[in-house]
Amino acid sequence: MPQHIGIVGCSAEGAALCYKTICADGAQLLGPHAHPEVSMHTPSLAGYVECLDRGDLQGVGELMLASAHKLAKTGADFLVCPDNTIHQALPLIEARSPLPWLHIAEVVAAEAVERGYRRLGLTGTRWLVDSEVYPEKLAARRLACMRPSDAERDDIQRIIMDELVYGVFKPEAVARFQQLIGRMKDEGCDAVILGCTEIPLIVNDTNSPLPLLDSTRLLARAALRRAVQA
Repeated sequence: MPQHIGIVGCSAEGAALCYKTICADGAQLLGPHAHPEVSMHTPSLAGYVECLDRGDLQGVGELMLASAHKLAKTGADFLVCPDNTIHQALPLIEARSPLPWLHIAEVVAAEAVERGYRRLGLTGTRWLVDSEVYPEKLAARRLACMRPSDAERDDIQRIIMDELVYGVFKPEAVARFQQLIGRMKDEGCDAVILGCTEIPLIVNDTNSPLPLLDSTRLLARAALRRAVQA
């Protein structure tokens, strides 16, 4: 029997895309309509945002840990969190977690190495791109990372938090991401990390100037492989 996947949700759109990918792609490994057992717990996004706004990573971690304990009680075997930003807090609580975690940035870095990329553009919330979540994991695999400029970080933060998390998708937002990714291409990046789990809802292989590392779907597929191989 495949292992039971626990999803520690943060924002609705990102968590939903991860869940849907696990269920849809499960059939490729397990047969028609089949997928591993999946449970998800999602506290109010407002709780996470309040902690992030005041720089309280310990508070973020405690919210993640509370979800972990609830998912352990449902029978989950391991955990994934389809939210890049709050991975900043994972090191603070991982030793106290009742279950092991897959780290989203490690999954993305491994995929970049597999595809032969060397210099990656990073997109995501300001909280994420200001952090070392991705640069640290990429550097461990000798991969370079380019972050957005301050103005670009402000624009991306606004698009994500005022539009994407609410399921609002505007052509202007797509154009802004295309502009950013195009600049990263011009400056030597060979791929771009979609480091917010909502960005894949508006940026895809047909409209991006660079190849994509879609953190949401990569994490979901890594969870599938772990569940099935175990």
